[in-house]
Amino acid sequence: MSVDAATSRIGLERPLLGTNFTDAGERYEGKVRDNYSAKGRRIIVVTDRISAFDRVLGTLPFKGQVLNGLAAWWFEETKGIVPNHVLEVPDPNVMVAVECEPLPVEMVMRAYATGVTSTSLWTHYEAGERVFCGHRLPDGLRRHERLPEAILTPSTKAAHGDHDVSASREEILAAGRLSARDFDAAAEMAATLFAYGQKVCADRGLILVDTKYEFGRTADGDIVVIDEIHTPDSSRFWYAESYAERFEAGENPESFDKEYVRRWLAQEGYRGDGPPPTIVDEVRMEASRRYIEACDAIRGEAFVPDTQEPVARIRKNLGLS
Repeated sequence: MSVDAATSRIGLERPLLGTNFTDAGERYEGKVRDNYSAKGRRIIVVTDRISAFDRVLGTLPFKGQVLNGLAAWWFEETKGIVPNHVLEVPDPNVMVAVECEPLPVEMVMRAYATGVTSTSLWTHYEAGERVFCGHRLPDGLRRHERLPEAILTPSTKAAHGDHDVSASREEILAAGRLSARDFDAAAEMAATLFAYGQKVCADRGLILVDTKYEFGRTADGDIVVIDEIHTPDSSRFWYAESYAERFEAGENPESFDKEYVRRWLAQEGYRGDGPPPTIVDEVRMEASRRYIEACDAIRGEAFVPDTQEPVARIRKNLGLS
């Protein structure tokens, strides 16, 4: 791994929990990102907060730097096939982007029958459902099995603290959340990004299992991809080399994404309702190791964290008083 235990512990003890820059613009706090809007630009500060089951549950060492760096890499890699909102990356935890009006639906692409959340395909399939977000699924699927083809399973974006809800294209259009034109444009972009991401990951010995994309509308009316793409927060990754053997043995695939934290929480009896358990330091450090491993594997270079006190460093790099 590119980050040793001693360095990881610095991130554990000095996390970027959040920011409150009064001179950066109008502030909006998401589950993981602090957003500041001013003069047609959005400053996105990617914190170390970890969310699962639609709840913020603590922090992971250097998680924000990993996510921001990997998202910036993917945005650069894909800007020629799908337009995005990025303007610059002035700090390891910060992305500056064009201000967009987010579309109220996330586009989730899935290629395998897996997952443990309430919106996951496997949760619904295991409960006996054979139609998921408008897609008819074959009988006899096993957990973690590859689907006949990748499918789009949109999810409505919940208010802060509520759960997202999976829905079909027809249900979303009927609810008036999006026009058919906008839905289909975002869906086509999502399919294009997913196919490209699968190819890149396959070349690196990885399986891009599923992922979510967020889209926004610019002031000119264009729809672009926003937020992040193909990171351990938004995507599920497995090792291709060991997948078949583990699948046949009925074991969980080797993964290095947020699923590790979800599984630990589920083992502790938490699936999003009631008070969450405190994530112990060992789990936080192991989750961070897996995030960094994903970053290294995809980019083909070692992640090097900035261990300076993050808030002061960000303020300086943004030129804030």
